[in-house]
Amino acid sequence: MVKILNTTQIKEWDAFTIENDPILSIDLMEKACRAFVQWFIAHFDQLQKVGIVCGSGNNGGDGLGIARLLNDWGYNVKVWVVKGNVPESLDFKQNLNRLEEKPVEITSKPGKGIFDSCEVLIDGIFGSGLSRPPEGIYAEVIHEMNETTATRVAIDIPSGLFADKHTANTCVHADFTVSFQIPKLAFLFPENERHVGKWQVVDIGLSKSYLKEVTAQNFLVEKKWIAKQLPKRKQFSHKGDFGKALLIAGGLGKMGACVLAAKAALKSGVGLLTLHVPKCGYQIVQTSVPEAMASIDEHDACFTSLPYVDGFTAVGVGPGIGQHKKTLKALEDLLNISKIPMVIDADGINLLAANNSLLHLLKENCILTPHPGELHRLIGDWSDDFHRLEMAKTFSAKTKCILVIKGAHTSVVAPDGRVFFNSTGNPGMATGGSGDVLTGIITALLAQGIDPLDAAILGVFVHGYAGDLAAWETGPISLTASDIHNSLPEAFKQLFR
Repeated sequence: MVKILNTTQIKEWDAFTIENDPILSIDLMEKACRAFVQWFIAHFDQLQKVGIVCGSGNNGGDGLGIARLLNDWGYNVKVWVVKGNVPESLDFKQNLNRLEEKPVEITSKPGKGIFDSCEVLIDGIFGSGLSRPPEGIYAEVIHEMNETTATRVAIDIPSGLFADKHTANTCVHADFTVSFQIPKLAFLFPENERHVGKWQVVDIGLSKSYLKEVTAQNFLVEKKWIAKQLPKRKQFSHKGDFGKALLIAGGLGKMGACVLAAKAALKSGVGLLTLHVPKCGYQIVQTSVPEAMASIDEHDACFTSLPYVDGFTAVGVGPGIGQHKKTLKALEDLLNISKIPMVIDADGINLLAANNSLLHLLKENCILTPHPGELHRLIGDWSDDFHRLEMAKTFSAKTKCILVIKGAHTSVVAPDGRVFFNSTGNPGMATGGSGDVLTGIITALLAQGIDPLDAAILGVFVHGYAGDLAAWETGPISLTASDIHNSLPEAFKQLFR
């Protein structure tokens, strides 16, 4: 897990590294500059005209150091320094003195098209310590930077973007952001995509001991953590050792949701799978998913009656079940009776949102997997993505449920306030049935006895990883939910070899 720290912690981390490595501040800045330059030379060649716009604080000092190093690499670099009301830092002054050619100073409103000669424009005005919106000359320079057709690259964080709260002010619209050591929380929210662009983390050598000891509430899930979570299969294992899952899914015209979830569950290692479906779905599931057993509802078209739930080790409910009043009653009965780990998705969530008197029936660590529309129905309006996360954390704490908020960097919200952001997946997965596949994966992992929070985190990561493998073959435009579950075997093979 990568800890995502707030700006105060990042500042403390810098100071701790300087004091305990020990290393001079200017030398730590030089390491950051070299890490940025190594990334840069891998993406841009020396034939491109490079501009660097610097402030007068440490982010500007980074920009000056990068300018010097790029000059050494043979790049044609022009540097501007914005001279506003921010005092020059000591490291800025030192890197300024190291430059052979002095930068152009911007002391008043910049002329229109000032950066038009650049093919690549590097942003080094403000860093992550920004505490107030850019104003005056800074805002005017940022506006001109955004007007250029050059590729914009931000050093550590786009100038004007707040790392830990909503940004409503002028901000650089970067095409790429090269973040030092760890990503910033703001990078993981949809509202900031146009500011951050594609982001990449580079190692600048900050203290590992500080990171090990510091407490964090937000995490980015990485591959090496995932590989430790799936139990190894013993030589003399049998199907009963890998859980018995019940999937309550499908309805008239929506049996595809059941089939997708079922196939995903089977390919995620569950030992035995039973599908509870309406009468209209019997032949479909028996033909499409012969490995699963079928339990038939009393109703022809929707979920209205409970199967016998004793003996199952996990249940998933919701995909394609509809919102009939008899379905609502059956869901209420399930929540009253069942004490086993549960995943609720799709129409299951919609029924809870429309009948919030049922929320008190949710058992501790029940997993809910809403997409943004379902989440809105469940928790209400939010003003921005930071507010949405806080509302989700409040809901999770109140209900003691685990929320899986689907989307780019899907977030898994734990009842204790921790949030785990996913690092796999791609835009091609924004397709019908993708969420049904996720429900099947998580249900199967739960059935195998994996802790609910770990099952949610693991399921989300594997789902995204399979989607990435599928997109490699099909491209994002043609990707379907079936492609995702068909890629699960290779995903598990690669992750848990």
